[in-house]
Amino acid sequence: MRVLVVEDEAFLAKMIADGLRRDALAVDVAADGPQAMEKLRFGAYDVMILDRDLPGLHGDEVCRRAVAQGLLTRILMLTAADSLAEKVSGLGLGADDYLGKPFAYEELLARVLALGRRSRPALPPVLERCGIRLDTTARKASREGRPLPLSLKEFAVLETLMRAAGGVVSREDLIEEVWQEDIGYGSNATRVTLSRLRTKLGDPPVIETVPGAGYRMVADDEASA
Repeated sequence: MRVLVVEDEAFLAKMIADGLRRDALAVDVAADGPQAMEKLRFGAYDVMILDRDLPGLHGDEVCRRAVAQGLLTRILMLTAADSLAEKVSGLGLGADDYLGKPFAYEELLARVLALGRRSRPALPPVLERCGIRLDTTARKASREGRPLPLSLKEFAVLETLMRAAGGVVSREDLIEEVWQEDIGYGSNATRVTLSRLRTKLGDPPVIETVPGAGYRMVADDEASA
């Protein structure tokens, strides 16, 4: 899941971004309204966490423009202005949810995940393939009923491959989706994470390396062959 955090308070923006990344979400940060619009122009985000009181371009206008452009990004307004009237006006602009400051990170994460499940197209909360069951809400994984003790990165890699439904996911796309870090570092981290994930998944193998292209998850009949 890709998230855009639009917040001009640098400390708060970093806190939110770091927390979401620890929970295996891909995060970009914009410090003002114009930066937000630029990132929305070139990036496909599932959720935007949007502060209302932004420099350069007010958060309300960012919300209006995002909605007017038909972007499928879900919008969570995060602001100190949390009176009933403010909430009503924010939702009236086209925001999908509204959370007042101060807030508990756990609630923010829960709301972001809920909005992500409503993104393009609606993401199923439970994925199943090759006997593997992935509950993206509870963050639990199993294979043939056997619990899989996956790290957050391993879970995110497996989710990305399962959502591709047999399609090839390039190493670059995997890094962008799971790490969003330096391509050199991310490439090494991808290999290490995939190796550990394959070990935990066990036999028969279900993750295939496609030379020169990336990785794919085999079909059910391929895994049982």
